[in-house]
Amino acid sequence: MKVFIILALARVIVDHHQKYRLKSMQTDFWLLIKIGIVTMVPLLLVMQQPDLGTSLVYIAIMLGMIFISGITWKLLVPIFGTGLTLISIIFYFVIWKPEILEKYLGVKEYQFGRIYSWLDPYNYQSTTGFQLTRSLLAIGSGETVGKGYGTREVYLPESHTDFIFSIIGEEFGFVGASIIVSLFFLLIYQITKIGMETKNDFYTYICVGVISMITFHVFQNIGMTIGLLPITGIPLPFISYGGSSLMGNMLAVSLIFSIRYHYKKYMFSTTA
Repeated sequence: MKVFIILALARVIVDHHQKYRLKSMQTDFWLLIKIGIVTMVPLLLVMQQPDLGTSLVYIAIMLGMIFISGITWKLLVPIFGTGLTLISIIFYFVIWKPEILEKYLGVKEYQFGRIYSWLDPYNYQSTTGFQLTRSLLAIGSGETVGKGYGTREVYLPESHTDFIFSIIGEEFGFVGASIIVSLFFLLIYQITKIGMETKNDFYTYICVGVISMITFHVFQNIGMTIGLLPITGIPLPFISYGGSSLMGNMLAVSLIFSIRYHYKKYMFSTTA
């Protein structure tokens, strides 16, 4: 669904710009509404599971498409400023007044535990902070070059899924982890280059959506394994175990391959 929402948003933006040649605050606001409606349909369904990690991916894709869609900053600054203020207020209630969120918004106790264990993992290392503390220990014990392939001394449950980066850090150290991050940067750079070179706006927006999806996946997954971000159930693209994740990411990259192929056909075509 992440790939299809990228395609849907790209088509919505392109059709909007073709219909409204003259931009104004009203047309930009209408485009923002349309992007929000298209995104909210799958987002609300995913939140009913509930699946916070995947919901955040949809939001990241939507934000990436909004930033590149040409909507004026005069409209975006107050909207996102208000959003950041609300997030800050919610974070305040999570820390100091969790009973209010639990009563009026239906936030579950385990969801609070993820925030608390993120802020102070060693105080919750026997419960909600266990996975994070073991992840930090695994990565730290790898030091510079790691312990070698297959040499795992730190017990980390289900490490082949969302915490595969911790195993990479333990077995291959800082060097191996840096290579993985560099490869993702290279992939994102190549997709960015294709998006800038293509002559088709629809293709460009697809590239932006794929970049937003992969970038958020990588940043969130690696960030949670090193304690930079709260733990969510987001896999590391192309590396974490999971058939559906791999299929979705390969489908997204196949779109980029297709865009690059048609771009070459366009460049070297002898027809007018």
